Amino acid sequence: MDIILPKPNLKGNISLEECIYRRESIRKYADQEIDLEKISQILWVSQGKKDHKRTVPSAGATYPLEIWVILKNKGLYHYDLETHSLEFIKRDNILNDLVKASWDQNFIKEAYLNIVISADYSRTTHRYGERGYRYVYIEVGHCAQNIHLQAIALGLVSVPIGAFNDHQVKEILYLPKNQAPLYIIPIGYPSSSHPNKD
Repeated sequence: MDIILPKPNLKGNISLEECIYRRESIRKYADQEIDLEKISQILWVSQGKKDHKRTVPSAGATYPLEIWVILKNKGLYHYDLETHSLEFIKRDNILNDLVKASWDQNFIKEAYLNIVISADYSRTTHRYGERGYRYVYIEVGHCAQNIHLQAIALGLVSVPIGAFNDHQVKEILYLPKNQAPLYIIPIGYPSSSHPNKD
């Protein structure tokens, strides 16, 4: 079943500077559900709409990125920025498979929320040629940083993951042929102890 997300907030309770200072890569998460208001906010900063543009800059407004969401024990979804909703894809618990595809990074299955960012390179390379690949990689960095800083602002923690088998992740997430996975971001409430950080 699709999920209509609450409207995002445009004002927070913590400064950008404090979010930057507090951001760490945390790999230990509490067994706690994240409410839809917070999930909505994270997805909006990742790739949401603002007027006729998006919350992340994109070379030539080509917007190559797509956002995929795994909610623990609930299933796999695709973020539809036009309706600010989650499109239901599959109820299967795919976290164990995602852990294996990510070379046994077990903390992935501890996080209540996992975001996977993928890209259709052709949207950007069609306009910029080979240099378009660089622009896609720059854009995914913008997107991921928004996610990490918003997580901190909401009292959550996260970690960026780039170590995974691209082909396996693509199969696990049922990604369309034109989509390549670039980033996995587990997000959750911090556990009482989280020694593994950078």
